[in-house]
Amino acid sequence: MGKQLTVEQQFKNVLKEQNAYREAISLAQWDMRTKIPRKGVEQRSEVVGFLAEKLHLLETSDHVKELMDELKSTTSDEVLSKTVEVSLETYEKNRKIPNEEFKEYVMLQSKSESIWQEAREKADFSLFQPYLEKLVDFNKKFANYWGYEANIYDALLHNFEPGVTTKTLDKVFPKLRNSLTDLVDRVNQSDVKPDPSILKTHFPKQEQEAFSIEILNSMGYDFNAGRLDDTIHPFAISLNQNDVRITTRYDEEDFRMAVFGTIHEGGHALYEQNISDKLSNTPLATGTSMGIHESQSLFWENFVGRNEAFWASHYELFKKYAPKHFENVPLDSFYQAVNEVKPSFIRIEADELTYPLHIMIRYELEKALMNSEIEVKDLPHLWNEKMVDYLGIEPKSDREGVLQDIHWAGGDFGYFPSYALGYMYAAQINNVMMKELNMNDIISSGNFIPIKEWLTKHIHQYGKMKKPLEIIESVTKEQLNPDHLVKYLTDKYTRVYNL
Repeated sequence: MGKQLTVEQQFKNVLKEQNAYREAISLAQWDMRTKIPRKGVEQRSEVVGFLAEKLHLLETSDHVKELMDELKSTTSDEVLSKTVEVSLETYEKNRKIPNEEFKEYVMLQSKSESIWQEAREKADFSLFQPYLEKLVDFNKKFANYWGYEANIYDALLHNFEPGVTTKTLDKVFPKLRNSLTDLVDRVNQSDVKPDPSILKTHFPKQEQEAFSIEILNSMGYDFNAGRLDDTIHPFAISLNQNDVRITTRYDEEDFRMAVFGTIHEGGHALYEQNISDKLSNTPLATGTSMGIHESQSLFWENFVGRNEAFWASHYELFKKYAPKHFENVPLDSFYQAVNEVKPSFIRIEADELTYPLHIMIRYELEKALMNSEIEVKDLPHLWNEKMVDYLGIEPKSDREGVLQDIHWAGGDFGYFPSYALGYMYAAQINNVMMKELNMNDIISSGNFIPIKEWLTKHIHQYGKMKKPLEIIESVTKEQLNPDHLVKYLTDKYTRVYNL
């Protein structure tokens, strides 16, 4: 008769099994968003649903609950204790959703993403509407299963940013919006007018990719533990710390989408690649929240990639891959052009200054959806109205309007605020880094490893060992504070536009 396993060994075996399902689901999702033939979507959705159901059963089994209850009161191991805490929260949350409903929802998510792609290509919201209506209904139902205190949206927000509520957002967002719109007005009145047309020339995908790979290498992205592919909507996905994949989107007439998008996704990937090995095969081996995740991607994209010192030191490297057209573009003109402030229809193409306004539009719409204040069928015209109100422009089609983002197709309600929160977190983190590191010298050197190492030490290594607000308070010694982002943007665009 074999040796009986301890409770701890039994629990760790269950975690490994759960992790195997998560990795298989992630791989299937990566394939669906990048390489899968359209006719393969239906069956793949069923496969993902099957795997997700198995994972759901594992996470909510009576056996795993018994193991966690025993370990909760007996273990002194810090990692194991935190793993039990996080796993118990997942158990309580998922236990409230009937298994058949969960499976149906996961299959709906996969199908919806495919239908969204078709609807986006055809610029026809009506194709996607019935799927989105079902997704909204499911999320309302789940939020009620989970429970909430003040606002149904808080139950969904908690999935992406634990500790942050609509009360917090409704206090911080108006303050940020007023500061940014005032700054945009000042920029619009400036006599300085960057010329973005100097950036528009045919730039082959292969050359954009080669330059992007150079930058990813200098950031410290490990290509032996990842890869770069192209897709409609860029994303990073972690199968495990040794397989963290990046995707980007190329526009051969405007390199900015791919170059800045790749740097952005590289920031996500660095977070996942540099989580401590001691968290492997546990649910702690991932980012602590989407807000902290976005702080990393937006830090690299904006505070490094759009920094004047970055282009001063990388412009010659850029021209090595870029068309000859750029030989006649002075660095100052180039830098001003890549930092032009101009309202845009597409969120992922937005400039630093107007970007948070895109997030507030989405936040207000999905919060209203979940509170049954608006209906799905009203989204296209409400979206357009808010674009006019916030940015002064009106989308000409659903493709550049309500259909541009994949998030709702994946059922990710409560995700969008993470982008604005991440931007505020990034500014707070940058404020501390500027005091502790000679950032301009490091960025000018082209070797960003000291930046990666600082972020790993203070943020990446912890995975989910620390909650998002714990990370921010331990790193910056303060709570969420939008003033740092306002100061960063004011200082930068005062220089760029000579305000």
